Amino acid sequence: MIGVKNVNSVADCFKSLRTNNQCALIPFITAGDPDLETTTKALKVLAQNGADIIELGVPYSDPLADGPTIQAAATRALRRKVKLEDVLQVVKEVRKELDTPIVLFTYYNPIFYRGIKSFLTEVKQAGVQGLVVPDLPLEEASTLLEPAKDMGIEVTLLVAPTTPIERIKAIATQSQGFIYLVSVTGVTGMRSQVASRVEELLSELHSNTDKPIGVGFGIASPEQAKQVKDWGADAVIVGSAFVKRLAEGTPEEGLEAIAKFCHSLKQAIV
Repeated sequence: MIGVKNVNSVADCFKSLRTNNQCALIPFITAGDPDLETTTKALKVLAQNGADIIELGVPYSDPLADGPTIQAAATRALRRKVKLEDVLQVVKEVRKELDTPIVLFTYYNPIFYRGIKSFLTEVKQAGVQGLVVPDLPLEEASTLLEPAKDMGIEVTLLVAPTTPIERIKAIATQSQGFIYLVSVTGVTGMRSQVASRVEELLSELHSNTDKPIGVGFGIASPEQAKQVKDWGADAVIVGSAFVKRLAEGTPEEGLEAIAKFCHSLKQAIV
């Protein structure tokens, strides 16, 4: 494996996948659940079983976009006193042997509290390639996007099913790395089927931007992952289904479960 200096950017990862006509798999896990040691192992397990990019959630006390599974995981991590410094230490540790791009999923308040430049410096030094900040309004996005771009950190913006087309265009223009298309209105969580509007939105987005589009929120099975890929997604993002598996049984059983699930998802979208 290669070290942090040679890790591809998120955009470069997508470029490489597109060249080979491949869809990216982006699993999400919550840092510190069930514990930081398991998080370190989980990042390696996911990379070894088909993850192209990994989204790592920073535990937060007021996670507005998160469904019950991820909220519960964040609560458990916070009870263990997991802080941003701990999460970044995990990233730093895995960077010694992992070249998979890591994107932090975090809310804006911790960034603002630390100071944007200070926060970006810390995550960059740890080896983070990108950020997803679900509560960052488009109107205020430049305050984070511009300094992040200067430091080589890609900030991905979210598009909801209810977003008007003009706003979608504005988000697509500013989003870095890729565009995160939320497949449902509401919070994250496993669902029995993916909203049919996603197909329409993917077509709409592709006609307005050449940036890669990742679809997340609600994807819980290989069949759904394949459906989203067939609709034109450049990436499939799966969160709650991974978090649930990792939390069940012993840490070893959880790691085995996410390894199998990650492999099955990747096989479905090859």
